Amino acid sequence: MDFLWEVLVDAVRSLATVGPQLWTVVALTLVVSVMSTLIGVVLGVPLGATLALGRFRGKGLLRLAVSVGMGFPPVLAGLLLLLVFWRSGPLGGLGLIFTPTAMVIAQVVLATPIAAGVTAGSIRGLGAAAREQLAALPLGRVGRAVVAVREARAGVAAAVAACFGRVVAEVGAVLVVGGNIVGETRVLTTLIVEESRQARFGAAVAAGLILLAISMVVNVAVDRLGGRGA
Repeated sequence: MDFLWEVLVDAVRSLATVGPQLWTVVALTLVVSVMSTLIGVVLGVPLGATLALGRFRGKGLLRLAVSVGMGFPPVLAGLLLLLVFWRSGPLGGLGLIFTPTAMVIAQVVLATPIAAGVTAGSIRGLGAAAREQLAALPLGRVGRAVVAVREARAGVAAAVAACFGRVVAEVGAVLVVGGNIVGETRVLTTLIVEESRQARFGAAVAAGLILLAISMVVNVAVDRLGGRGA
């Protein structure tokens, strides 16, 4: 108990003396996570609406791909992207390896299937009567999809929250493609890993508390927006 108490006191002390270096980590965490979430939602929500409403060849395979993507191991996603972005890899000439851009791409790969899967489930959950009314509307495929997303906006809000929760807590993929470079690609999750390795547990807990606070604020905001929309 004494050890845990000392760690907690050290964490509070670290929070009370937050310096510019930690604020840089927090800022990069927010930028990478928000961008990844936005792109993942923009790609995933239409994909989810297509899966829920569309009838086309290969739909079963696409649904399977989304299901696999929702549980895809993050570190494996990071490894595959590392091979692609490596200097001698297919896209090595772009110079993306160990950059925030590579971190965003890795997180988009993880977030998009979640947005698609949750959105598809939300639209399918509207009920048979709602889907029949939707099919009767004199609209094209895009118009029906827009109406369906609006009707399932509470579920879409849940998809946004799920995406943000996935990317803000991600460590495996961003560590592989980002490299945890101080001042360039270090985010809160990789900072926690580094501090833990160095047995600086108070600093690690402090970073974890900041990460938890960010996640809570975003989730509460999205939940309220979703509730109002519904």
